[in-house]
Amino acid sequence: MSNERRSNWLRECQRIADAIRRRALTHTVVHGGYLSQACSSAEVFGLLYGHQMKLGPSQGPKVPPLYEGWKESGDDRVAGMVYNGGRAAETDRFFLSPTHYALVLYCALIETGRLDEGALDQFNTDGSRMEMIGGERSPGVEVNGGSFGQAISQAAGVAWARRNQGDAGRVFAFLGDGELQEGQTWEAVMSIADMKLDNMTVFVDVNRMQCDGLTETVVGMEPLDEKFRAFGWEARKVDGHDIGAMNDACAETRSGKPLVVLAYTTPYHGIPLLEKRFPNLHYVRFKSEDERAEYKEAAETMNATR
Repeated sequence: MSNERRSNWLRECQRIADAIRRRALTHTVVHGGYLSQACSSAEVFGLLYGHQMKLGPSQGPKVPPLYEGWKESGDDRVAGMVYNGGRAAETDRFFLSPTHYALVLYCALIETGRLDEGALDQFNTDGSRMEMIGGERSPGVEVNGGSFGQAISQAAGVAWARRNQGDAGRVFAFLGDGELQEGQTWEAVMSIADMKLDNMTVFVDVNRMQCDGLTETVVGMEPLDEKFRAFGWEARKVDGHDIGAMNDACAETRSGKPLVVLAYTTPYHGIPLLEKRFPNLHYVRFKSEDERAEYKEAAETMNATR
């Protein structure tokens, strides 16, 4: 790949990442929300949707229709996965495990032309597919992740089926590091390695935060790379805000093993104002109108300087 071509896609991926943070911050000013998740994972989503994943054209409406309940049973035309291009054999599939990152995913879809920005007006409203905790009818969401630790098993089943039917497309799964405290996650990790599913890539947002605070004070998990290798995986630790490094980690030889990219991130990256709340960052609820005004000013500054 030429230096110019690499520079072009790196720039586009960073544009997506920066826009994800701006949209998430602007949204949070009005509604509150999962802002730190956007700060930590924006570059991961920028890379996946801007370069790394090979997706087909979106087959979903730019503004999703309201959910019709039981009438939609078995109707793939309204499944969230159609925004990623559906089930074509040559395209990649994406599984969002921590579905409270849904806002980040919606922003990525908007920035890549798969969803209209007006769709966010429906966010977390009655009957909308733009759910705050994404489900299988939410844009870009393949399956309802259920309790943490389940989506990686679902992704593994699809990866196994795709390999056995000769599909060229890969399977990507995105996890939060708190999910690595789940026993089911490690059962899946062990099984994926045993089945040698080298068509599967897992990105973990290692932002070292979870609902109850710092992961190390809840259940310490390091060294994560050594643990994944002990279970038979290729494991690569990278700076999760360095798009080029994450892409290079995906390009290295796998030796027939599944790959995990451990993206070490900062939960207030790009929005330094958020650091004042550290370590209570899981969900932003404003304590006063003065605090909301601070965040509104930060959003206006980010939007003015883009």
